Amino acid sequence: MSIDVAIVMGSASDWDVMSNAQKMLDQFGVKAESRVLSAHRTPKELEEFIRECEEQKVKAFIAGAGLAAALPGVVAALTTTPRNWSAT
Repeated sequence: MSIDVAIVMGSASDWDVMSNAQKMLDQFGVKAESRVLSAHRTPKELEEFIRECEEQKVKAFIAGAGLAAALPGVVAALTTTPRNWSAT
């Protein structure tokens, strides 16, 4: 993994909104990767992805989720890397 920004969303249905972040980063030539990882359904996979990002020195996280929106808080708890979040 060689990315600068990790985009994480709680479900595939969040892609309609979160894809805008990916498109904007692409326009600026920022290497980003988008993943669907749920704080509720796939917590171990989420934690593993955050750990991998930390090891690879990812510069920022963008996290978004609808309804319960626990994902941004979980990402914030797992990293000290700058992050931005939104409810989709």
